[in-house]
Amino acid sequence: MDPKLTEVSQFFDRFKAAFVRKDFDTCTKLLSELKVKLTEFRSLPPLFEDTPNAVHELTLARDIYEHAVVLSVKDEDQDAFERDFFQLKPYYTDARNRLPPSPQEYPILGLNLLRLLVQNRIAEFHTELELLSSIALENPCIKHAVELEQSFMEGAYNRVLSARQTVPHETYVYFMDLLAKTVRDEIAGCSEKAYDYLSISDARQMLLFTSDQELLKYSEEEHPEWEIKNGFVYFQKAKETTPCKEIPSLQLINQTLSYARELERIV
Repeated sequence: MDPKLTEVSQFFDRFKAAFVRKDFDTCTKLLSELKVKLTEFRSLPPLFEDTPNAVHELTLARDIYEHAVVLSVKDEDQDAFERDFFQLKPYYTDARNRLPPSPQEYPILGLNLLRLLVQNRIAEFHTELELLSSIALENPCIKHAVELEQSFMEGAYNRVLSARQTVPHETYVYFMDLLAKTVRDEIAGCSEKAYDYLSISDARQMLLFTSDQELLKYSEEEHPEWEIKNGFVYFQKAKETTPCKEIPSLQLINQTLSYARELERIV
């Protein structure tokens, strides 16, 4: 075996050993070194040179970047996830015909869809869906993300929250927790605008909590402006602290007329 390939394989074995014992700090350090060493392989993207060990090098690199994506989830680092996912993606697309299928491909593609949904990047979510094959769309990991997006768009928030109990892969739990917070924040914002106050029981049900304690903790951490007393949650204080923005009507009219005059000149 090529000495460089042997060295990278040995480094990766150390990385996996640290990953198993959940020493994620060591994993991060080793991953940085692995990425530098991978740059020496000309068979990898974007060059894709047909070297004697090309298939072995591509397979090893794909495995490394798959572990990098999962590590970013363990570290709860969404920026690292995005970087590592886009480094991994060419191995699923451009190198597809040169490598055997990876069992981690669909779980990771579904994880990326879930990330886009959590970040409310719906346009990119649908762009990624368009790139997937009909076989991929039938995979449970992909279907899970698609069904979540549909429930979210329909406002079926109870289905979104209950979906955490049926995640197709354990790495999905992190993003599902973030999505649950997004859902509750959305409901809370609507509740503030629709009601002056609610009973604790009604507020708990509306925000889809299972106990009053969860509601109280959420209020303390996320909405300290809410006033809770005598069995009720009062939103009026939140409304008073939110300044009303005046719409600059005259300015908008003048701009519109100006655009109309310019358009008339062009025509």
